[in-house]
Amino acid sequence: MLTDTHAHLDLPQFDDDRQEVIKRASEVGIDAIINPGINIESSRAAIELAASDSLIHAAVGVHPSEVGSFSSATLDELADLAGSPKVVAIGETGLDFFREYHPREEQEEAFRSQIRLAVDMKLPLIIHSRGAEERVLEILKEERGKRVGGVLHCWGGTEKQARHGHDLGFLLGFGGTLTFKNADHLAVASSLPIDWVVLETDAPYLAPVPHRGKRCEPSHVALSAKRLASEGSLTLDDVHRVTTHNAKRLFGLDDTSPTKIAYTIRRSRYLNVTNRCTLACAFCPKFDDPNVKGHDLALTTEPSVNEVLAAVGDPTQWDEVVFCGFGEPTLRLDMMLEVATELKKSGVKRIRLDTDGLANHVYERDVTPRFAGLIDEVSVSMNAPDEVTYAKICRPGKPEGAWSGVLDFIRCVKQHVPSVTATVLAMPSMDIEASRRIAEDELGVSFRVREYDVVG
Repeated sequence: MLTDTHAHLDLPQFDDDRQEVIKRASEVGIDAIINPGINIESSRAAIELAASDSLIHAAVGVHPSEVGSFSSATLDELADLAGSPKVVAIGETGLDFFREYHPREEQEEAFRSQIRLAVDMKLPLIIHSRGAEERVLEILKEERGKRVGGVLHCWGGTEKQARHGHDLGFLLGFGGTLTFKNADHLAVASSLPIDWVVLETDAPYLAPVPHRGKRCEPSHVALSAKRLASEGSLTLDDVHRVTTHNAKRLFGLDDTSPTKIAYTIRRSRYLNVTNRCTLACAFCPKFDDPNVKGHDLALTTEPSVNEVLAAVGDPTQWDEVVFCGFGEPTLRLDMMLEVATELKKSGVKRIRLDTDGLANHVYERDVTPRFAGLIDEVSVSMNAPDEVTYAKICRPGKPEGAWSGVLDFIRCVKQHVPSVTATVLAMPSMDIEASRRIAEDELGVSFRVREYDVVG
């Protein structure tokens, strides 16, 4: 499935074949289109269109090119329209210093008013920014736009500005410009975690290659997804799934994907066998959202061996099978190793365990000899260069001896498993080099830095 988070289907360019355009969108797998208004008339039209088709959802706002007559009466009317059932955002609003249709002061006043309306209505923002990225970010910070978040539509700023925008609570919207030759948009989009990205068309504008110069329509969002997938390590399915989940969560749309026992990212099949954990890490996203790369991992019950094996499907189609969910796999050690045994019998060549490294500490004995011949690689979340930092960041439920327990586990497991890697999260305060020295020099294992704020 795909979501087009920005298409102006109410505009005259679609008057002759609007229903055919919507049908083509559905045929390529688009299950939601967000239609932002650009003024009061357009906002009304967006609401009427949304009411007539389940695929369409509306946003109401005044574009910076339309703020010449913006007044308190305009704001009141927007507030009334925003109460309509299928309105999911305020926008398209923002700043345009590239064409500067109206004085900057007028644009900024209308922009601030619509941010405040979004806060009052508890709706996300859809923001236009052209030649004004830094000023948009400044105003969002001043107006506490993070309270509602939203999307920075058709993002044309730098990677640094995009990261600032995400810090302020906003996703980054990319569309047809990803396919343009010599465009910087693809480089910026592919440098960002996919969890921060939504896809859009801005139809009828900015049609992707090979339709450039022609009318754009929502079905073209599939071309942008394909281009983004071709540039990074994620598959096309990953891009479809994650960007759709991002959009639906942002706009409060139904996302009825079932809880996953087995889930796929890239060419790896992950096994989510428990939501229990030995740690309460300060950085863990599970306290806010049980989703990883668009997969819902909130288990209601812990699966049996047979349920896990059934969920894996044909295990030989994956490059590897990984024990890694939203809990600590070794808390179900017997079950985990029984599954691994069956997978090896089925011809799986590579099984990886992602673990917090506290198994020996929890069971109060060395369990790592049981991994021999079953687990081919272990990745251990060391997450600190010392005991004090570890306790502060990872907050173990059984704190006494936890840090030394992780180090002991690494020393033990490397005797039985061919490949062992110690990892740390690139948090702002993390001493990466001190952690590296412990992993490589003291423990004699590989070392990897995981990107902060990215799961999966």
